[in-house]
Amino acid sequence: MIELVQGDITEQDLDVVVNAANSSLLGGGGVDGAIHRRGGPEILAECRSLRADRYPDGLPAGEAVATTAGRLPARWVVHTVGPVFSAKEDRTAILASCYRNSLRVAAELGAESVAFPAISAGVYRWPMESAARIALGTVLDHDPFRTVRFVLFGAQAYDVFTAVWAEIRSEAGL
Repeated sequence: MIELVQGDITEQDLDVVVNAANSSLLGGGGVDGAIHRRGGPEILAECRSLRADRYPDGLPAGEAVATTAGRLPARWVVHTVGPVFSAKEDRTAILASCYRNSLRVAAELGAESVAFPAISAGVYRWPMESAARIALGTVLDHDPFRTVRFVLFGAQAYDVFTAVWAEIRSEAGL
């Protein structure tokens, strides 16, 4: 079941929250900063360990990796690095892989519920309507979960995702 809500991803009491991380995995702004601040030092400690062992050059765009959720109500955080939007280069496949790989990692954890932000649609400047189509279409094609919730920050993001979701459902006869 796909749900759309306007709200704060750090408040989601689901198995997994997905972090729109930067490649350093060490926190930043937006969703990434909020998850690290609210989740506490346990998340940062696991991210530092991942950087030291598996990702010395940072997590590549489109990949995903899990850590504890620390003090968040969720059980785990799945970190993924979205691509920066480019009008000159089609990076759609990378953005779709963020969702696919996050779902794969969540499934490997045994999760039944996942919360996503609008990956790359903030400071990475991906146009919201395109981001919504990629996110919703990818999740619809790869959704083995009881609940996948898109937690959208602000009315504009929520309204765009809601309109795109209505179009996708109509086109698919859902």
